[in-house]
Amino acid sequence: MAEMQRHPIRVYVDTCVFGGAFDLEFATTTQQFFTQVRQGKFHLVTSALVLEEIEHAPHAVQDLFRELLVHAMTVVETPAEAFDLQLAYLDAAVVSSKWADDALHVATATVTDCALIISWNFKHIVHFQKIPLYNAVNIANGFRAIAIHSPLEVVNDDER
Repeated sequence: MAEMQRHPIRVYVDTCVFGGAFDLEFATTTQQFFTQVRQGKFHLVTSALVLEEIEHAPHAVQDLFRELLVHAMTVVETPAEAFDLQLAYLDAAVVSSKWADDALHVATATVTDCALIISWNFKHIVHFQKIPLYNAVNIANGFRAIAIHSPLEVVNDDER
């Protein structure tokens, strides 16, 4: 039998993951992901930006966020290096300035040493053309590449 993982995987989650728990299209997978968080497979890292965005979310999303904050989540202040990296993404045209907050999510996850980013944002974050661009900018700026996935790609529903 495989040995249990000793430390949870440090993952950055953006606002849409919390909202996904209440979206018909994403609810089942998102709830499976949060179950695995509660079981200790993942430790969530999120940012002051997510905290700000959650304040405008429906009450059910806010309640889920608060519950996970108590058990398995850390909210990090946005480091200065994240703002610099965000600007590097914008300068490299990974995303336009209209989507600067999405770039800041990726930058914050990168500079706070998360193993991966989990998001339902398929347009500006979890996108096959953008992921290598984010990582090229990361490496050019002295950071490591970061894995970027949707919850669907990381939930383990295997009964092994």
